[in-house]
Amino acid sequence: MIKLKSYEHFETLKQEHTVFLFSADWCPDCRFIEPFLDELETRYSMMNFVYVDRDKFLELCEAYNIYGIPSFLAFKNNILLNSFISKIRKTKTEITQFLDTVK
Repeated sequence: MIKLKSYEHFETLKQEHTVFLFSADWCPDCRFIEPFLDELETRYSMMNFVYVDRDKFLELCEAYNIYGIPSFLAFKNNILLNSFISKIRKTKTEITQFLDTVK
């Protein structure tokens, strides 16, 4: 998974078909989804997957109302296709359903 490097990097990646995963090292719900992320990246290989450290990119979190993690934003051609934002732990099935809406 690509790691977001800067706000400029975010703007560039929004132009492509990209799913941003907002997460943090200290987040137990984020660790819960890690075992199946590689599988999802392979299944949805038509999209870029980008890890966004929410502690390093707080302005992005504020701009997109991301107050719970893990959360997802999907973009293509600089258009927000869909978001999956909540404070609740996400399951593989829920994330798959979200990715199906943006593929």
